[in-house]
Amino acid sequence: MQIEDFIRRMPQAELHLHIEGTLEPEMMFELAARNQVRLRFSSVEEVRAAYQFSNLDSFLDIYYQGAAVLVRERDFFDLTRAYLTRAAALNVRHVEIFFDPQTHTQRGIPFETVLDGIWRALEAGRTLGVTSRLILCFLRHLSADEAMATLNQALPHRDRIIAVGLDSSESGNPPSKFQAVFDAARQHGFLTVAHAGEEGPPDYIREALDLLHARRIDHGVRCLEDSDLVERLRREQIPLTVCPLSNVALRVVPNMESHPLRRMLEAGLLVTVNSDDPAYFGGDVVENFLATQRSLKLTSPELVQLARNSFAASFLSDADKTKSLEELDAFDRAANAINPSQQRT
Repeated sequence: MQIEDFIRRMPQAELHLHIEGTLEPEMMFELAARNQVRLRFSSVEEVRAAYQFSNLDSFLDIYYQGAAVLVRERDFFDLTRAYLTRAAALNVRHVEIFFDPQTHTQRGIPFETVLDGIWRALEAGRTLGVTSRLILCFLRHLSADEAMATLNQALPHRDRIIAVGLDSSESGNPPSKFQAVFDAARQHGFLTVAHAGEEGPPDYIREALDLLHARRIDHGVRCLEDSDLVERLRREQIPLTVCPLSNVALRVVPNMESHPLRRMLEAGLLVTVNSDDPAYFGGDVVENFLATQRSLKLTSPELVQLARNSFAASFLSDADKTKSLEELDAFDRAANAINPSQQRT
């Protein structure tokens, strides 16, 4: 089996996926027409041409403009269903989806409209063979008081939301800004994750662990700048949800060849590969695997380890993790039986 086929057929989980970031330009225009939302772009080609980012904030400007076409429950359902259909075709068995309610409630869209649309699609997605968990993210460029208000909106829906997270502009917005919000979220039974160490320094990763008690670090690629932090992440096996194509698109790293993922693997870190905002950053999770393998010359055992990490780092039950890992091991054995030599190429 050729390495590309191996990657495309390999079962995996995706743990760092912003549902608003799956909005393809074609759907953006479809929803804009449906909801009579005026776009600043005149064509799909013009939208794609605008996806040349200099940093995170330059991406977020376009991201929030695109999100404006999401108005009705049906829009959130269609967006989520479209992603899950693509994920099933990519052999993604489980996904843990971020959503940003503040992006929508600030525009007057009710919290329940957003949640109900996404949730209905996630429930329907089980027929595609994709299980899911939902994570509410607070926008860190907004105030902690606004985050607390959003948490209060989420409390009646605790049964649908497994965790809270932290995203948006990292620079100048340390995790410590949201400590009280995350303390309250944990008291109500939410798990916690946080974006840290993408644009922000390694100390932001420490804050996310020590102050927010994050179970996972989203991105975390700047951890390698601090050897003591690397040792802690290795020792405690804190999952890092890395998004290679996103890191290149947002100039976190200059190119795929210099991406730190291989060094992170070699350091014994629990790293996973994810797509982040695939409509904007040039590829789904399989494209991220393909680009990473080509640039860093990952072997199939290393690819399998990344897939194993994705299930191990998930919020699946122990029984479901075991079932998923058994499927992955069976796939690996079958692929190796077809072409043993391919395992080291």
